[in-house]
Amino acid sequence: MRWNLCRNPRVMCRTLALIILQLIASFAVTVPTVHAASGDQVGASTGLALPRYVSLKSDRVNLREGPSKDHRTSWVFQRAGLPVEVTAEFDIWRRIRDSEGSEGWVLQSLLSGRRTALVKPWAKNETLPLYAKPSDKSDEIARLQASVIGNVKKCDGTWCRIYGDGYDGYMLQSNLWGVYPNEKIE
Repeated sequence: MRWNLCRNPRVMCRTLALIILQLIASFAVTVPTVHAASGDQVGASTGLALPRYVSLKSDRVNLREGPSKDHRTSWVFQRAGLPVEVTAEFDIWRRIRDSEGSEGWVLQSLLSGRRTALVKPWAKNETLPLYAKPSDKSDEIARLQASVIGNVKKCDGTWCRIYGDGYDGYMLQSNLWGVYPNEKIE
């Protein structure tokens, strides 16, 4: 028996082709996630928590509209160490969000597990104090401009110890983008 699904080539084949393309497209952007026993989401590819913060490994990272190189590049990040939030996983692709809310897909190989944070990026032209100890009563050792990237050494849920080129000290966790409120990092 021979199957001929396209009896009327103008209508049936075109309709069938569109249905197949829509199915393929819907599978391409479906992002599988698994729910952990605790109710937290974890990525299907890595088993790591979703969402989570990571940083950019390279000075040039293409942000794509979908999880493949066939998708259009919507933005190019040009700042290694920039913290981003991973919100979904698909195979070797990660959907990320930056501090301004832009979202898209990047290759996992362009991301690092190294934790970094931006100093209060929502407060343009401000400088914030960096303290010698985790207390606003301790000595102020530096003032950091908004959007400076700091490497996160540890956080206790209120204060984070951050360091970078020429500074190492404590900043209120609420003044940083790249760590969650009350998150503890050792």
